[in-house]
Amino acid sequence: MMASGLFEKAVYRLAGDTGFLVEFGEGIDPTINARVRAMAKALENKKPLGVGEIIPTYRSILIIYDPGETCPDALFPVIERLETSLKTLKLEPARLVEIPVCYGGDFGPDMVNVQKAHGLTSDQVVQIHSHPEYLIYMVGFTPGFPFLGGLDKRLFTPRLETPRMRVPEGSVGIANNQTGMYPIASPGGWQLIGKTPLKLFAPDRTTPFLYKAGDRIKFIPISEQQFSRIARQEEDR
Repeated sequence: MMASGLFEKAVYRLAGDTGFLVEFGEGIDPTINARVRAMAKALENKKPLGVGEIIPTYRSILIIYDPGETCPDALFPVIERLETSLKTLKLEPARLVEIPVCYGGDFGPDMVNVQKAHGLTSDQVVQIHSHPEYLIYMVGFTPGFPFLGGLDKRLFTPRLETPRMRVPEGSVGIANNQTGMYPIASPGGWQLIGKTPLKLFAPDRTTPFLYKAGDRIKFIPISEQQFSRIARQEEDR
């Protein structure tokens, strides 16, 4: 179902009997994602009656509602009206969050896979991967897992054919045209090229996460000695 007016490029899709999607475009695009984040903020600021969860993704928002209180036909016009306010809605300024990473070796067991796939040396992979500032499009999968846009095409590498049952906390990986970090130990199939000593998710901190969607990540290559020193500092906090 297509909406009208300012929402003519958005598509509504039902998602079961308690949810629906609002899709703003296709692909991984910062302009589309900015619109997603603006709408998510607008919905959170003035949550419609019956709406429970608001889950933003790369290019869409999943809205979970209570069918005893509302329905998609009642929510569609509310969302259309909110769309008119997005141009004047100010998102929080993006922060640049630096993430130290020790690349290769035991910390990056799939570094050789990436090298072979592209005919690069380890140093070249590190230089290419650590050069950009990556936009955080969304956070999900596990607590604090950031899906980052902006990976150089020279590093696009398919996921592992057989996922690992356990990826260590702090691992940095590549999956096709994306890169990201594992805040907690979990199963995963991304190609692991390094690891950060930072605690990306700490529920006992005042701010459990170091970043949020809309921030930018800059990877900083470090040595094993620096990794050990920072890891000790993190344990002492």
